[in-house]
Amino acid sequence: MNNNKPAKNPKPPATLSRLRLIAMVHLPALPGSARAVLPMQKIIDRAVREAKQLEGAGFDAVIVENFGDAPFHAECVPRESVAAMSVVVDHVVRAVKIPVGVNMLRNDGLSGLAVACATGAAFIRVNVLSGVYATDQGFITGHPAELLARRAAVAPNVFIASDVHVKHAQPISQPDIALAAEETAHRAGADALIVSGVATGSPADMNLVKKVANAVPDFPVWIGSGVTAATVGDYVKIASGVIVGTSLKKGGQTTAELDAKRVREFIRAAK
Repeated sequence: MNNNKPAKNPKPPATLSRLRLIAMVHLPALPGSARAVLPMQKIIDRAVREAKQLEGAGFDAVIVENFGDAPFHAECVPRESVAAMSVVVDHVVRAVKIPVGVNMLRNDGLSGLAVACATGAAFIRVNVLSGVYATDQGFITGHPAELLARRAAVAPNVFIASDVHVKHAQPISQPDIALAAEETAHRAGADALIVSGVATGSPADMNLVKKVANAVPDFPVWIGSGVTAATVGDYVKIASGVIVGTSLKKGGQTTAELDAKRVREFIRAAK
């Protein structure tokens, strides 16, 4: 254990512990990204339709993510994309009663916070809040001091879920995932931690999930990738919640639309 860490971050909001089943709303490419082709209304309609379908199926929350914007900007998403995300998230927040999260890929937590502030979204996901990671966008460094100060100023009720040893990346500053979890929670100030597999749709290593859960027992730990109807029952035994996207899609393809049968099977297996 790290004996040099400062006083512990206060316990996360109690509402976090109630978010067990969290589904992704993967957006097509937004204005400002290299592959943007769809008009905004079609993007909005699809996002709202999927969010309402997921809420109706029994999910506890959704995360709206600019997944279609690859190749991603490392830390500063174009203004057009941020504006488009705000419009989409606003429609989703108005359409559903469950909490809505925002993830601005690759690692633009400040823009995600701005979107949440403007729309009433409940939380943001930040891929790298603490430390340094080598990624396909280059080296990405967490900026927790700036993000938490900005949150305190404009959106104190928005909570932060952060990945630990995020997918599509290699940790540089702290290779020990248990210590990385402690630093992300207690030093960087995350409210919930996320453990994923090595890539989108890849299953998380249960041993690593257990290490993180043991390192920060007072914090929600979510599994962030590779969860299926066949595995969700095992995952919810060791994690506070799961984030699912790919396995709910037609053909198991991340960019495809939702498959109603897969959604029903997942909820049935989880509950």
